[in-house]
Amino acid sequence: MTELSFSSAQTGAEPSKLDELVAVMTRLRGPGGCPWDADQTHESLVQYLIEETYELIEAIETGNREDMIEELGDVLYQVLFHSDIAAHTPGEDFDIQDVAAQMTAKMVGRHPHVFGDRKAETADDVVEFWEDLKKTEKPDRTSVLDGIPQAMPSLALADKLLGRAQKVGLIELDEVGGVSVQSEDELGPLLLAIVASAKANGLDAERALRSTLRGLQGEIREHEAGSADAGIIGIVSPES
Repeated sequence: MTELSFSSAQTGAEPSKLDELVAVMTRLRGPGGCPWDADQTHESLVQYLIEETYELIEAIETGNREDMIEELGDVLYQVLFHSDIAAHTPGEDFDIQDVAAQMTAKMVGRHPHVFGDRKAETADDVVEFWEDLKKTEKPDRTSVLDGIPQAMPSLALADKLLGRAQKVGLIELDEVGGVSVQSEDELGPLLLAIVASAKANGLDAERALRSTLRGLQGEIREHEAGSADAGIIGIVSPES
């Protein structure tokens, strides 16, 4: 196993910029700090986490180096905020170091071809044995749909569910009928035209797609049940 280095906070070296940010958070939420920061909860911060995430996405898509640094910092601050709340909430009792430790262990465990003896020459090799790792990590998951957040934007959720439907053999995406598009430059105006048509006819495109996706999830679960009855083992996604 490859040894991992420790942070400056653990070695007694000069505090890093990350250490300084953690100290700022501690001061803001501590005695004599900011009343607003001290009053926040996990639930009250959800709206900000969503907003900051979308701002980061926008910076990645259209911004420059400074925009990305700023928005990555905002998302990082949300992680620190939730961790500090947990550190002072009975029954939660974890901090950013616990979060980092668990993530480190997770990534090391997910990459035995880097930190262990397993061999993987290509990305396809990694995906092939990731399925076994996921089954070991999350034995309670019985469906490829388990773990998919239903609050995802509908288009992102549709993409995710179509991928899972393909994994279990319910559909073949290259055989699905419909409009053929070859680039995102073609796809964007087409999607906009569909939404415009829905709006012109008083229809809710978001609700319509979500309703269809609920039906697709029902089909996936039925297909999984049939495969299980036939003795076919379902496919587990390598994703988180």
